[in-house]
Amino acid sequence: MPETLEITGGEALARMLAAHGVGPMFGMGGFQLLPFYDAARRIGLNHNLINDERCAAFAADAYAKVSGRPGVCDATLGPGATNLVTGLAEAYNAGTPIVAVVGDSHRAHSWKNMTQEARQVEVLRPVCKEILRVECIERIPELVRRAFTVATHGRPGPVVLDIPEDVAHGVHTFAADAFHADPASTRIPALRCRPDDAALAEAARLLAHAQRPLMLCGGGVHLSGAADAVQRFAVALNIPVAHTMSGKGAIACTHPLSAGLFGRYSRIANDLIAAADCLFVVGCKLGEIATRRYDLIPVSVPLIHLDILPEEFDRTTAPTVRLWGDIGATLPALHEVMRTQAAQPDRRSYAAEVAQRMQAWRASVTERLESDEVPVSMARLMHEINTWLPPDGLLVADGGFAAHWGGLLFDTKRPGRSFVPDRGFASIGYGIPGAIGATLAAPGRQVVSLTGDGGCNMSLGELETAVRMKLPFTLVVVNNAASGYVKALQHLMYGAGAYQSADLAETNYADVARALGCNGIRVEEPGAIRDALNAAASCTDRPTVLDVVVTRDPARMLPGVDSRAAKIKQGDRIA
Repeated sequence: MPETLEITGGEALARMLAAHGVGPMFGMGGFQLLPFYDAARRIGLNHNLINDERCAAFAADAYAKVSGRPGVCDATLGPGATNLVTGLAEAYNAGTPIVAVVGDSHRAHSWKNMTQEARQVEVLRPVCKEILRVECIERIPELVRRAFTVATHGRPGPVVLDIPEDVAHGVHTFAADAFHADPASTRIPALRCRPDDAALAEAARLLAHAQRPLMLCGGGVHLSGAADAVQRFAVALNIPVAHTMSGKGAIACTHPLSAGLFGRYSRIANDLIAAADCLFVVGCKLGEIATRRYDLIPVSVPLIHLDILPEEFDRTTAPTVRLWGDIGATLPALHEVMRTQAAQPDRRSYAAEVAQRMQAWRASVTERLESDEVPVSMARLMHEINTWLPPDGLLVADGGFAAHWGGLLFDTKRPGRSFVPDRGFASIGYGIPGAIGATLAAPGRQVVSLTGDGGCNMSLGELETAVRMKLPFTLVVVNNAASGYVKALQHLMYGAGAYQSADLAETNYADVARALGCNGIRVEEPGAIRDALNAAASCTDRPTVLDVVVTRDPARMLPGVDSRAAKIKQGDRIA
């Protein structure tokens, strides 16, 4: 007779997560999911209490971004579920695979003013790929497999498992062999596909005739695990590579073919776009920031768009050729087709020009990167992090101010995701939970997280989580006593002194960190940054918070090492 297990729905859920080999999970319990929590304890799942469900989703997001494995978070019904919205929106827009488990009310009493009851399925639906409501306890193994399949296939994203109280607490006799997983659904990309031959041939023809082609790479490169493939393709054909913030690392930033960031902020890439005779968009949505609010991409230049999600074609820019497929599968196939074309143009002088332009840019900003000004300049801070962080190190960047400075100035030293910004939703407050997730995904690697004082304030309670978990990351708090990006925009648009609701209290975050059990170091001069980073690295049993006092001058806050003010007219959004 087949072996059976008479267990609760909560234990069935835990066994299915174990079958998928999930890593650390993040959540805050409630009565509805108590059987799951009890089973997680008995089975030995790595579940961790978080202080805010939004941060549970952020931590799961960062874990998935760095590891390539689905992140898992959970929440109780009502406010727990609705607190997930911002984090799930980040994952949905960024293409991050997450399985989010939420408890729901007992179905025998639903809509009778149950405590904390809400129309949470309707609230969560717009920020996930799919919501799977578990109506029958016996379907838990099937629907958990479905959740991981949807989360990891195609363009990845978050999936919500909504589990009513009576399903989680109920008991059912399962076949022991019901608890299994599809190995393809345990990491991304789950499947690889490539475009049709006709589209590949036309793309190859356009590239073969181009004298000044340019690749524009987005975060899809990392979702495909295709950074090495991008670099090989670029090197073989002498095609420079520019990137979005999420696409940083599509090619090593230190590679001679790297054109750096393009879009709202740029080193040399925007000028290269203007002079290109063919643009190859790879895993990039061509959104507002990447296109400088849709005025950067020349309409007369042939454009090839490669993406796993066909809905992105023509959304903002009409491509000449649409390549629907996985980047890792498509680039080698495209290169093979190009081998059959007539001889490729000799682009060596073009490649050399790009390297010379980047070298000239670096020389032009050296003074700012090495500035000794006090308070510390953002350019000097980024320069110190750049030169200190090892090639396998990770820089997590909070939304807004930190992500833009990091996107412009941080250099990845090898292909792959070394820069982890939350650009799906650009939410403030990602820095601390993002560091938690990244540290757990990459044990033994240096993790530095860059956040503003405002972003730190939004998720400060998760320092307690990191202390409890003994996670040795470094949190760099950019302390300008302001909502810096907003204050800088007010300065540019309305003039000096025209600031409203943009200032924060002067706070010593090193003192705050020590009160929470972290190592805390305050940095007030640029010469102290390197020693502070070294001290942080030597602290291996808890986080270190570096409270870096930076300029209070809003004219010098925007992410540009030369701090040039944009020329704007009233009504423009310049950042």
